[in-house]
Amino acid sequence: MDFEPSERVRNLDARLSDFMDAHVWPSDSSWTHSVEAGQYPMELIDGLKAKARELGLWNLFLPGLKDDEPGTRLSNVEYAPLAETMGRLPWASEIFNCNAPDTGNMEILHLFGTESQRKRWLEPLMTGEIRSAVAITEPDCASSDPTNLSTTIRPDGDSYVVNGRKWFTTGACHPNFAFTLAFGLTDIDLDRPRHRRHSFVIVPANARGFRVVRNIPIMNHLAPEGHCEIEFDNVVVPRDNLLGEEGAGFAVAQARLGPGRVHHCMRTIGQCERALELMCERALSRSTFGNRLADYANIQDWIARSRIEIDQARLLCLYASWLMDRDGNKAARVLVSQIKVAAANLQIRVLDRAIQVWGAAGLSNDTPLAGLWTWGRALRFLDGPDEVHLRLIARNELRSVESRQGNS
Repeated sequence: MDFEPSERVRNLDARLSDFMDAHVWPSDSSWTHSVEAGQYPMELIDGLKAKARELGLWNLFLPGLKDDEPGTRLSNVEYAPLAETMGRLPWASEIFNCNAPDTGNMEILHLFGTESQRKRWLEPLMTGEIRSAVAITEPDCASSDPTNLSTTIRPDGDSYVVNGRKWFTTGACHPNFAFTLAFGLTDIDLDRPRHRRHSFVIVPANARGFRVVRNIPIMNHLAPEGHCEIEFDNVVVPRDNLLGEEGAGFAVAQARLGPGRVHHCMRTIGQCERALELMCERALSRSTFGNRLADYANIQDWIARSRIEIDQARLLCLYASWLMDRDGNKAARVLVSQIKVAAANLQIRVLDRAIQVWGAAGLSNDTPLAGLWTWGRALRFLDGPDEVHLRLIARNELRSVESRQGNS
């Protein structure tokens, strides 16, 4: 395996970095002021999106694009350094149409969508005209075991009727939010095997009975696009809104979550690099008791350990991406769980060190550190809690040893 970026990827990353330096970083204060005033800065975002698309910095994550679809055909390994560059500023991915959860929704609409679904939902997603959400987690059950999920998608003639409540549905407060993919029970009588009872349907944002209940703060931070609690109250959608086959919701979810988890990790590594830079800048510029912070052994240890851990995580992320590219998402399932756990915990450790070096300022919004720490803590739940992934990793390891023992 070779993780050296190709000339094409190096060129793309250089163009992306130049674009970030020229247009995105200088807009960060405007973005922040708008969000703090309770306004989503769509004029700013749309202007930057138009420039990015014109320069070909668009839909960088989709390898299976058709000739007539806008975007850049990159493998997961090729996309990794670009996602890392975008990830350094949390809101930047939207400018390049590479933001979650839209990337994952585009992936599964590509894989499972009908022609009419692609025309109505995928095409405007790919051109950046609309935003979307995916509604899986529920407040009234342990959603780490998805077979517990109880939202119902009841077949009724030529329609489905959706009832239930979801939360932490990212993107449902975005001004351009147009639809959510809703995950629920289509086998109401539970006649099928437990992993063949759930399905996905497409629910338009303007459907009667669909309601955003609230935007839930995460660690006291309110995301402008929303991590929302939503309600389905007898929402009727046509049968044509079924995504994939009835009862195949788990297969659709796995196809979506593999790349999505790795994309989160790629962006996390970029955020950790940014935190390490800020840690070093502060250590070099701040003095206590007659010495620079950079001269203290414990600060040097934090910097060194952060560098080691970031590089380790990057290599694991590239390895998982490489296996996904070579053998498919399913073959990389255990590696994806490994990097998902490693990256979330990496972000907490590196950001905690950076905050400590910055002192009280690190707790404030005068630096990005507190917000980045918050997101790292959230990642230990997003796309499955650490404990579920650790269980999968451990079971795989135990099966491997048992298999060797059985063959000896």
